[in-house]
Amino acid sequence: MGIDVMTRHVLLIQLDGRLPNLALMRISAWHRSLGDVIHFARSPYRQLDYPVFDAVYGSAIFKFSADQVSRFRAEWPNAFVGGTGTDSKLTVEDIPGFTDQGVDYEFYPEFSASIGFTQRGCRLSCKFCVVPGKEGRPVSVATVADIWRGTGKNYPHPKHLHLLDNDFFGQSEDQWRARIEEVREGGFKVSFTQGINVRAMTEDVAAALATIEYRDDAFSRRRLYTAWDNLKDEDVFFRGVDLLRRHGIPPSHLMVFMLVGFDKRETWDRIFHRFNRMVDLGIRPYPMVFDHTRRDLKRFQRWVVTGLYRAVPFDQYDPSRKAARPNDDTGQTSAF
Repeated sequence: MGIDVMTRHVLLIQLDGRLPNLALMRISAWHRSLGDVIHFARSPYRQLDYPVFDAVYGSAIFKFSADQVSRFRAEWPNAFVGGTGTDSKLTVEDIPGFTDQGVDYEFYPEFSASIGFTQRGCRLSCKFCVVPGKEGRPVSVATVADIWRGTGKNYPHPKHLHLLDNDFFGQSEDQWRARIEEVREGGFKVSFTQGINVRAMTEDVAAALATIEYRDDAFSRRRLYTAWDNLKDEDVFFRGVDLLRRHGIPPSHLMVFMLVGFDKRETWDRIFHRFNRMVDLGIRPYPMVFDHTRRDLKRFQRWVVTGLYRAVPFDQYDPSRKAARPNDDTGQTSAF
């Protein structure tokens, strides 16, 4: 492979995650502004046709990617690596010479939405979450206009906003109201992928959410994401659910991340109490396994996520067996 010795080559490696990696997108935009050639990969392993790279960057979001991170460091010992899935405290702003040039979607051609944060930080201090320690209290960082990429080179991008905010309504009220107005007036559909805090739900927040087109991460159905992580939050959780319902947002629009494997007092009875209360209301639970060595919890997660809980009792569920499973919200079955 012939290489122009005057050209700088940069490698970006996304070590995990289904969504576009915002940190790598920012790094790519900066290097492109310098005239560098950007290469992108999802594997930490070196490829035979790689050129000699002047800079290598890796990013991991999830802690369960530790093996990928270790392999990346072994393959690329002089690389920059960061993200919440690593022990590195490196941020994009820490990279020598970095200047903000926006984001580069080049390596995500199938992703048509616009992705970003309107705020960073969180009001809470959950022991299992790294956000408060890394980002502090909520602060506004961008408007809808800052995030939407508008009209592309070949076609206009849809008005789909994929917001990564950890605490959208934790920013000051004047700011979240301004963002809601921008969404509503601009005719945007918005996916609050990281969830909204139903425990801090208020009449004003519920009323605001009811005025916008909230969607799932595929922008195909009405969906709000939230969480119920501890049994002790039962009363406040359902108070928030009831507030949403009174403002026209039914429980069936909720997907609820339920943390399992973290609470030392957790039992199967306590897990199923949370699960059954949500299912009885039409809420869709989504188990998040904290302890990934627990095969029983991974089995429970798969039973729920596939929707097979509607058709097969958990004690009869065999994750290795192919079967028919119910479709997402219809209850009809399809092969998988």
